[in-house]
Amino acid sequence: MTERGVLLWIHGGGWRARSSEDGAALARHGLRVLPATYRFVAEARWPAQLDDVRAAARAALAQADGLPLLVGGDSAGGTLALHLALRGVNRPDDVAGVLAYWSPVDPLGTEWRRLRGGDDPWADLLGHRPAPDDPATLDATVATHVGNRVPVMLVHGTADAAVPPQQSVGLVAALLAAGHPVHAWLTHGGHSLDLARPDVHASTATFLNTILSPPLSTPWAG
Repeated sequence: MTERGVLLWIHGGGWRARSSEDGAALARHGLRVLPATYRFVAEARWPAQLDDVRAAARAALAQADGLPLLVGGDSAGGTLALHLALRGVNRPDDVAGVLAYWSPVDPLGTEWRRLRGGDDPWADLLGHRPAPDDPATLDATVATHVGNRVPVMLVHGTADAAVPPQQSVGLVAALLAAGHPVHAWLTHGGHSLDLARPDVHASTATFLNTILSPPLSTPWAG
């Protein structure tokens, strides 16, 4: 299969550990998948994690052989991917697109606080509980950084009990208002869906075919 782009994959795990999803299933979309690592909250607080994945993105750009760079991730990794794409690597427009799967994006979201108030990974990431007047909370909120018009894909399960789907729904509105092309897929299931599941695969293929060439002709997983 012809490579159409390089995808820097950022793993999830609540910024506390590494999830099992490695993004390898996305290679069938014509992507060269490269892993990124970052310090966990036991080692460093925000924005050290963004610094780490930005360094990984610079390395990916250096070996991209002229292919467009995309960034993606699941759960907390998707949050970092969104930050990286919206803020840029070396300049604001050097990421061709971002794929974020079931990612937390708003530490002050009502549903998030109701669901995760007793075990809030954002508090571990920041080193304190998120607050409306806190600069670190504002900086870690993804919608703070919209505006460079990078294409964004968001996928979320409607029964997600770890990251409420309202996180993705709210971000869609902010992205559209700022002029971003957005592809959102809300679907059945909970957290950590299979990236090769037919509907998730097809949604990813449709998004990638809008930003990469040549388009792939078979959208469904085999």
